[in-house]
Amino acid sequence: MQVKPYNTDQSKKTEVEDMFDNIAPKYDLLNHVLSMKIDVLWRNTLVKWMNRDAPKLVLDVATGTGDLAIAVQKGTGAEVVGLDLSQQMLNVGIDKIKKINLDQKISMQKGDAENLPFEDNKFDAVSVAFGVRNFENLEKGLAELRRVVKENSSVYILEFSKVEGFLAPFYMFYFKNILPQIGKLVSKDNRAYTYLPDSVNAFPFGEKMKQILLDTGYSKVEYKKLSLGIATIYKATK
Repeated sequence: MQVKPYNTDQSKKTEVEDMFDNIAPKYDLLNHVLSMKIDVLWRNTLVKWMNRDAPKLVLDVATGTGDLAIAVQKGTGAEVVGLDLSQQMLNVGIDKIKKINLDQKISMQKGDAENLPFEDNKFDAVSVAFGVRNFENLEKGLAELRRVVKENSSVYILEFSKVEGFLAPFYMFYFKNILPQIGKLVSKDNRAYTYLPDSVNAFPFGEKMKQILLDTGYSKVEYKKLSLGIATIYKATK
């Protein structure tokens, strides 16, 4: 069953766009507070892995307010194109990028990950942080990421997974009970931060996600678990 933010008759894509438009003003604050800034370390880990490929042009899909796009540019020196469904999230990101004088290196545009407005084999690398879980059609979106990256180059996906081991019950209690309440209080969106744990629980991770990527046509898939499995980075090579 497909998990959607508001469970209306609208498509998941429309609901996701509406949700991020709604929470955009508070998104960065909530993101860093709720993750205790561990998300910064996760992004930096992805960038270090990507930097081995020495990319010159990178596409950051589901770029949101641009945190990963900024990290990629600073960490690799590449030119970065950020793309997102939500114009309100992009507006926050554009202001952020201008303030740190990276607007000549990072461009932001509205677009759909499942119908990318770029030619085949254009980018040296593609990144997505916490975005593929929101795709309406996961396989179609992954195929689009593969289409626009160059041959023998890679797509880097950072996504939530599931905590394993003795800490799992404690983390899941926080994730399902405390995090949504804080998110609701600050963002004023009653559903956005309930959708987060619901969508994570429904999303494939680890070997299942690896197999989906291989079935989509990637030739090689590696992954690294982060913070006891709270998140995972996948490197899928075309």
